Amino acid sequence: MTDVSVSNLRPTGAAQPASNAARIRVNGLGKSYGALEVFRGVNLDVGEREIVAIVGPSGCGKTTLLRCIDGLLPVDAGEIWVDKQRVTEPIAGVAMVFQHFGLFPWKTVFDNVAYGLRMAGASKSEIERRVPEFIQLVGLKGFEKAYPYQMSGGMQQRCGLARALAVEPSVLLMDEPFAAVDAQTREILQFELLRIWEQRPTAMIFVTHSIEEAVLLGHRVIVLKGRPSGIHENIAIDLPHPRSRATLREPRFAELRERVWGTLMNEAQKAEFQLEKS
Repeated sequence: MTDVSVSNLRPTGAAQPASNAARIRVNGLGKSYGALEVFRGVNLDVGEREIVAIVGPSGCGKTTLLRCIDGLLPVDAGEIWVDKQRVTEPIAGVAMVFQHFGLFPWKTVFDNVAYGLRMAGASKSEIERRVPEFIQLVGLKGFEKAYPYQMSGGMQQRCGLARALAVEPSVLLMDEPFAAVDAQTREILQFELLRIWEQRPTAMIFVTHSIEEAVLLGHRVIVLKGRPSGIHENIAIDLPHPRSRATLREPRFAELRERVWGTLMNEAQKAEFQLEKS
């Protein structure tokens, strides 16, 4: 396994974010669970208006890395900074969207979206002003009084996204947010996310098992490999914005998808038959 610092790599291509200033900075990060070392020596910068997709074989620590950046898990080595604040616990300005929606089943769409604002101490008038804006942004206008059980998986994930966006985060962390929906809904949500990002660009880290999704969404794709894992490759995605379904048919899209897959293939095959040491 080659442990490479993203900050020292020169990715090919020209898909650079609008701002090169780092909003997220991960330095020498390491994490273990007892004797199991998950990853080590992870160095990663994410710009203020950049989407970084993270891919890797099952068990390489993608979700663990995301939860460390969110402040939900302590780290064993290195440090994480968001702007000028070191992350040792969850901090304001960082929001996460989970794979399994995370909605409160007893709350309506409006109250689910308002939850983060209420926890942050927003006034009633501010909540009443801001929540409808974000409900409309994700395409749920007219469903403010609906409960999660009444909605499709795609609608529930839109609601979860609206809840994260309503606090107007400077950092958005997404942990396989579309993995629990069907293929057609997943594609719709991918382009909806790109549309929303174009309107409200922010620093985003997007963890996914889908290579196609990573290439479609990311300005860069970070490939984690090894046991313990580290950053093996940093691939710039030089596809023009805004991206659309036509992007999926571009020869360059196919080239980039194959490059990421070729980087991952051998590692994924080994991981499939890997037994954990007791």
